[in-house]
Order: sequence, then structure tokens, then C-alpha cells
Amino acid sequence: MSNINQSAPLRFITAGSVDDGKSTLIGRLLYDSKALLSDQLLSLNKSKNNNETIDFSILTDGLEAEREQGITIDVAYRYFSTAKRKFIIADTPGHEQYTRNMVTGASTANAAIVLIDATRLDFSQPELELLPQTKRHSAILKHLNTPHIIVAVNKMDLFDFDFAKFQAITTAYNKLATQLGLNDVIFVPVSALQGDNIVHKSERTSWYEGEPLLTILENLPSVEKISEKAEDFHFPVQLVSRLDQDKANDFRGYQGRIEAGSVQVGDTIRIEPNGHTSQVAQIYTPNGLVEQATVGEQVTISLTDDIDISRGDTLIAQNNAITAIKQLSATVCWFDHRPLSLARKYLLKHTTQTVFAKVSSIDYVLDVKTLSRSSEADTLNLNDIGKIQISLQKPITTTSYEQNIATGSFILIDEATYHTVAAGMILND
Repeated sequence: MSNINQSAPLRFITAGSVDDGKSTLIGRLLYDSKALLSDQLLSLNKSKNNNETIDFSILTDGLEAEREQGITIDVAYRYFSTAKRKFIIADTPGHEQYTRNMVTGASTANAAIVLIDATRLDFSQPELELLPQTKRHSAILKHLNTPHIIVAVNKMDLFDFDFAKFQAITTAYNKLATQLGLNDVIFVPVSALQGDNIVHKSERTSWYEGEPLLTILENLPSVEKISEKAEDFHFPVQLVSRLDQDKANDFRGYQGRIEAGSVQVGDTIRIEPNGHTSQVAQIYTPNGLVEQATVGEQVTISLTDDIDISRGDTLIAQNNAITAIKQLSATVCWFDHRPLSLARKYLLKHTTQTVFAKVSSIDYVLDVKTLSRSSEADTLNLNDIGKIQISLQKPITTTSYEQNIATGSFILIDEATYHTVAAGMILND
């Protein structure tokens, strides 16, 4: 594989059911790649009793409640690098109760390692059935457009690295991948506890022709950058900056982050949702005035005209086809214990704007066990994934999630409790 972006770290997550070995795998990955500090090595050595194996999970299960319960609750981030690449790991929870945390970790990931515990599957069945949480996490990864999926079949040492069982699991997951529309899937037989095929190729899997996990991660192609073309310029206004109220120096600047495209002094831009146009007068960065700025940069933009612009408005290229809309079609993952109510109002937070929203209809709810879509559902319950239609009190300027994660995603907030009840991905239709 080629086209590896060395400048930006590869963000990846681990996903799977409880006790599949996610925390152990990350610990082994850090340990064998010599990415641990001396105090972390000391903690690992202290975890050994009577020459027992090292408890690698203590490197990621940082919360006291996690160590007591033996499960991952929060998203634990770890940073490490090899001679070839830098990495940011998000160890996400496997328990169904914490699916919302898994969504949080996966939302910015370039790749995902889906762990499957081979010992928890029933190989006596004519057709191997994967665990529901494996299906749920895979469905979420599809909806989040995670580019690369690596399926690590764990605890293969307990089956003496039986190729037939590994093959049965790959067949079952390939069927799931086809149903969900996952394209880039790689399979690796591993033992996270003993280190087989984590950093070094295992001699106990002579039948496995692929690379160890770390090598696969190092060689994953870089994700395509968001467009830097001027015609795709997209700039949600986060703050209106006034130097002072003196008419002699009535500076007005619009601060925020460029989410797509580029802009330069003199460009004609359009302000949504009011549709007015103006020209860029100056562009300020933390390092001073510049003539041009591009996607990802934090800037302050001043215009040649005094226009009523406030937080939540969006500056876009004049010929950009995007327009502000009040009706959304979206896929959502429901986070709240209280089911979705078509009668209740919610707050929808999108980029820098928060507006009142109402779910007008539910198109379907995904059954993660059968992967069927129920179009007769009248609500969404905790951890459900479904497609909904949303009506907004005020228009917002958005793209689809597939086009741009930042401008195509949102969260729903209960206006009474201010709990985040759902994360959503805006669809094209």
C-alpha cells in the first residue's frame, strides 16, 4: 500500500463485545512496540503475581470503576509512534450500555479494529452467528463511514490456532460486511494476551499469509483530505469580534474554523441563511494577517460590507450549491434511556448553531440481530440505530455526512434535561 500521510497521525479505535480483549490488545501493542514509559513498565511488572501473565488492560482501563468491574466504560485515548507512523488509539467500551461512548470514539477514526472473541462463538451451529454487539458496532462504523475495518479474531491460542475456526469467523463477518455495505475489511488471527500477530508475525499461524496488526496499521492508505478548493469554502461563524464600539475604529470580524475549501482576500462570499453577498477584506490568523487560508485553519474574517451576521450563520463561496434548509433526513444512534418522542421538542446542535427541532417521522429502525429494517417502529430506544426525518425551527447550512463529517453531523439535546440524546449523520436524500 502507498500514499501514507506521515504528517497526520492515524486515528483508530478498538470495538467489540465485553471481554473480547480490546484493552489487552492495546496494552500488548504498546508493550511490544516499545512505546511505554518507565513508570508504565513498572506498573505492568507490579501487575504480575507468581509469574503470571502481565495484565495489559491496566494501561487503558484508567477509571477505578473500570478496574473494579473489569469493563471499559469511558473512551481511553493513547498516543504512540513507530519509525513509520504516529497513532492515536481510542479504546472504546464494549458494553451495550456505553454504545454512545463508542460512537464518540469512532466519529473521528480513520480505521477500526473490531475484536471477535473466538471462544464466545458457537461453532456447532450450521451457520456461525456473530454476537449482537459485534453487529451493532459494525453497523455504527458503516454509518460513520469509517474507511478501514480490521477484524482481529482474538484468543485463537485457546483453539490452538485452528484455521477452520478462523475461516468460519471470516465467512460470517464477510456476510455481515456485505449486508452492511462494508468494503475494506482485513482479517487477522491474534492472541492479544500472548502477542501473536500483534507486532510480530506468529510462528503458530503458518497458514496466515497476511501481516501482523501493527504492520497493517502502518501501511493503511491515508484518508482523502477535505476539499481545499475555493468553490467549496464553508465557514460556520463561531464568534463575532468587535475591537471596540468607537465609530472611528468600528472593526467587525467573524471568527471560526474553515470546515472546507479555501478563501483569500477579495473573494466574493455568500452569507447563509440570509443570502447576502460581500467581499473578504482581511483574513487574520494567530500569526497575523494573511492573504489566503484553507480548510482546518482557525481564522478571523472581515468583510467589506456591514451585514447582520451572528454566531451560527455560515460564510460560503458565492457559487457554492449549498443552501440553508429546515428539513433533514438523517441516521441517528439513540443515546438516552428515555425513548424518542415524536411529540417532544429537541435542540439540534450543528457546527456553531443550536436550533429547536422536532422529529417528524421515523423511516425505520435497524434490528442489529437480523440486520432487518423495521418501518413500523414509532420510537427509538437506548442504543437503537434508525433513519428519521427532522423539522427545524430555523434553517441551517449543512452538507451530507458523507461529504464532510464536520458539517454533516449533529447531536440532539433534550430541552428539559439538556442530556445529549442522539448523534446524527445527515443523509443526501
